[in-house]
Amino acid sequence: MEIERAMTAESSDRRLQTKYRRAVYVIQRALALYPFHQVAFSFNGGKDSTVLLHLLRAAYYLLHPDGNPNCPIRTIYFESPSAFPEINSFTFQTASSYGLLLETIHSDFKSGLEQLLAQKPTQAIFLGTRIGDPNALGQDQFSPSSPGWPPFMRVNPILDWSYRDVWSFLLTCKLDYCTLYDQGYTSIGSIYDTVPNALLAVSHASAPNLTFKPAYMLLDGRLERAGRAKKSAPKPHALPTIDNGANNVDATTSTASIIVIGDQILFGAVEENLGSALCKKLRGIGWQVSHISVVPNEIDAVAEEVELRKSTADMVFIFGALGPLHSDVSLAGVAKAFGVRLAPDEEFEEYLRQLIGSDYTGDRNEMALLPEGITELLHHRTLPVPLIKCKNVIVMAATNGDELETQWSCLLELPETPLSVKAPFLSLLVSTMLSDVGIAKVVSELSIKFPDIHIVCHRTSRNGPVMISFIAKDKSRLDAAIERLFSSLPEGAVCKVDSD
Repeated sequence: MEIERAMTAESSDRRLQTKYRRAVYVIQRALALYPFHQVAFSFNGGKDSTVLLHLLRAAYYLLHPDGNPNCPIRTIYFESPSAFPEINSFTFQTASSYGLLLETIHSDFKSGLEQLLAQKPTQAIFLGTRIGDPNALGQDQFSPSSPGWPPFMRVNPILDWSYRDVWSFLLTCKLDYCTLYDQGYTSIGSIYDTVPNALLAVSHASAPNLTFKPAYMLLDGRLERAGRAKKSAPKPHALPTIDNGANNVDATTSTASIIVIGDQILFGAVEENLGSALCKKLRGIGWQVSHISVVPNEIDAVAEEVELRKSTADMVFIFGALGPLHSDVSLAGVAKAFGVRLAPDEEFEEYLRQLIGSDYTGDRNEMALLPEGITELLHHRTLPVPLIKCKNVIVMAATNGDELETQWSCLLELPETPLSVKAPFLSLLVSTMLSDVGIAKVVSELSIKFPDIHIVCHRTSRNGPVMISFIAKDKSRLDAAIERLFSSLPEGAVCKVDSD
């Protein structure tokens, strides 16, 4: 059988071979679970359903190697008056060529299914849905139909296939596809909302009209739907300001929590410094850090901390455990905290492919698995890959101070930055050689008289001076507190050390 031969004997793409084997397994599993006369295939003439057609043929052949080389499955085609003539032509021609039992329905998908299932019992329908499609959210390879729809099992064998996977399969197996794809169309809807992808346009000085390269020449699968009319998405609501309970945090101060993931820190192998560096940057835009924690490289530990902090802080920042290693559990922990799964993100996968080429880690490219339905990629021209934001949790990729500086600058430069820039915190540091007992009453009275100022005392050594930090947003209040301190202690007992 030509599909099986092309994929196992002729293809050298190990990743595509893995996708092929997994898809065939899903199909064979469905055919074992449901009577053949009660399964159907939804075919629309597009590239995804064309791939699925030939996967069905291959899976059926492997189950019946001495029988029909095609798969005589009931095939549903929802013919629309707004469909491209080329799509209609390709659909009917393909059905005839491969012996498909085509049933044409002239209504919308839901109504058509209701009529179909009322007339012919159907337990499962094979669909060419891929992660990234508008209706793919929350679906698995086997997903019951949504509430309010006729009951049937949606079977999605190519759910984890990317745009590149689809075209690699079609080209490797030398399969026919709708001619629109050779005219620059990369994603085909109706005649009213689909045009050739402008990224494939080729201009010729001798020709007045544009021509387009074939769809398989689109290098960036993230832009597959660039030829489809887009609906403007509503802007997300701003996150509410949450008071963390401190009596000196005013209502306009945003709060942040920082989570650092690292067994190496907990074992004392390395020192943690990114958290403190981020504290200074947040203070510089008027944010207060309410909590910093270090957790082990364990999914449950990360999930528990994220779940706690995301509800008590306006923004949560995570450092560490981001990548393909067994200990890189940050995204799995975030997903668990929000109660979602990790799913392939084709847009992020394209960034990784451009960054590291075909050298993927694992056949599924685990590095491109992101929390489904809650992930926003924060793009900036300076960053090789975007930062990952899951609702009010930002996963930082920085591993040192220089990388943090770059990523922080990019965050602030984003057109719709998730960080509101407010009046910065100002600080002033003073020192005194007086004893703790000698300054305790004065400092206590100051904290009561100036509740809007953070007054923090610490020592660099037990025999050294006491360092007193004053932190506030109002410079006049800060100056007043310092003046009160100096007037309350003996002359020369206190001196300024630093300020900003």
